[in-house]
Amino acid sequence: MAIDTKHEDLQSLRIDRSQRDNGGEPPAWARRYIIVGIAVVVLLGLITVAYRAFSANVPQVEVARAAAESSDVGGTVLSATGYIVAHHTINVNSKVTGRLAWIGVEKGDKVKEGQVLVRLEDQEFRAAYEQAEGAVANARSYLEELQHGSRPEEIQQAQHNLDEARATLVNDKLTLDRTKELASAGVVSRQQLDDATAKFEADQQRVNSLQKAFELTHIGPRQEEIARAQGALVQAQGQLDYAKSQLDATIIRAPVTGTILDRTAEKGELITAQFASGSAGGPQGSVVSLADLNDLQVELDIAQADFARLSPAQKAKVTTDTYPDKEYDGEIAQISPEANRQKATVQVKVQVLNPDKYPEIQLRPEMNATVKFLANETRKDAKGPQGVFVPATAIRDRDGKKIVLIAFNGKAVAREIHMLGQRSDGALVDGLVGGESVITSAPATLKDGDRVKIKGQS
Repeated sequence: MAIDTKHEDLQSLRIDRSQRDNGGEPPAWARRYIIVGIAVVVLLGLITVAYRAFSANVPQVEVARAAAESSDVGGTVLSATGYIVAHHTINVNSKVTGRLAWIGVEKGDKVKEGQVLVRLEDQEFRAAYEQAEGAVANARSYLEELQHGSRPEEIQQAQHNLDEARATLVNDKLTLDRTKELASAGVVSRQQLDDATAKFEADQQRVNSLQKAFELTHIGPRQEEIARAQGALVQAQGQLDYAKSQLDATIIRAPVTGTILDRTAEKGELITAQFASGSAGGPQGSVVSLADLNDLQVELDIAQADFARLSPAQKAKVTTDTYPDKEYDGEIAQISPEANRQKATVQVKVQVLNPDKYPEIQLRPEMNATVKFLANETRKDAKGPQGVFVPATAIRDRDGKKIVLIAFNGKAVAREIHMLGQRSDGALVDGLVGGESVITSAPATLKDGDRVKIKGQS
C-alpha cells in the first residue's frame, strides 16, 4: 500500500511536455523581446564606436569663467592694473672705499633720518685726519709769527748788536788815525796802515747792516710773505676738512625717515661707490636701500587707445589684490612724456593719497593694484556692472576686431568685444554678460562653430 502511494506522488511531479505548443519552441512574444534586446545592444555598440571615432578629432580646449565686475564708484572712465612702487627709493652708498665693520639694520626695519646704519673701518682715515690737523697747526703758528712781528727782546738784542758795532767802529777810527800819523813819520809800515784802513771799512759795513736789521725788527715782515703764509694756512685747512669728510663718511647714516627695503652688504665686505663689482666677493656698490612707505604710487601702463580718457591730477580709487575690500584715494601724479613703442602704452603714476588709511594694513611696494579712474563729474547713479574681466589669453584678433571664443553646448561661439581697460593679466571688456566659459587655450585654427571638448570633462 505504501509503495503504490509513493508511485502516485512521483507521477504527479512529472512535467507534462505534451501541453507545449509548436513542438517545444518558445512563444512568439518571447522571441520578439529577444530580438529587440539584441538589436538594442548592437545599436549601442555602434553608437559608442562612432562617438569614440568622432571624438578623437574634436580638439580639447581650456576655459576660464568671464567675471562681471561691479563697483559703487560712479563715473569710472577707465580701470587699469599695475604695481605699487615707492615714490622715492634710495640706494645708500658709501663715499669712501672701506671694509664694513658694523651694520645695524635688517630688512624691514624702520629708521629715522640721521640714524647710524653702517660703520666702516676708519684707522687710515683717522690717521690722515690727525696728520692734516698737525699741518694746520704748523701753518697757523707761522702766520701768527709773521703777523705779530719781532718780540721786544729781539728788538733789544738788535739794538745791543748795533751799539756794539758802533763802539767798535769808533775805536777802529781812532786806531786808523794814529796809524796814519805814524805812517807819515815812518814809524809803521804801509802794510799796517792798509790793515787798519780795511778793518775800519769792514766794521763800518757791519754797522750799516746791523742798522738795517734793527730797522726791520721795527717794520716787521713783508706783506707778500704774510699773504703766502695765509695761503698755506688755507691750503692746510682745506686738506683738514677733506680728511674730516673722509673720516665722517665711514659712518653711513639714513638720509631720510623710511623702511629698509633691502640689505646688500655684510660685515667684512669691501664697500665702494666707485668700482662696484657684480662678482662674488667683489666690492659692493651699496649697503642698503630704503624708502618712505607713506609716500607710495601705483605704476600703470595705459594703452594708447585709452590714454585720451585721462588727464593730469585726475582722481582715482585704488584697491589691491591682497586687500580687495580696502579702498584708497588716488590722484594722477605723473604722466610719462613719451610712449612705449613696443608695448603701445603710456606710463602713468597714481599717487596714493592716504596709504595709512587702515592702520592694521601696510601697503608694500610691488603689490598688484587696480586703479579706477573717475570722471571729472561723478555720477551718483552710476552703479552696477562696469564690465567683464577676461584673461589676456582669451582675447583674439580677427579681421581688425577683438573677439573671444566661448565654449557653449560643445561648440566654439565667437563674440565681439570692446576693450574698457587693460590689466596685467587681462582686460575689462564689454560685449559679455559674465559667467561665460571663454576659451583660453585652443588650436590656432579653431573658429566659430567648431566642435570643442573642454579639457578635464568626459
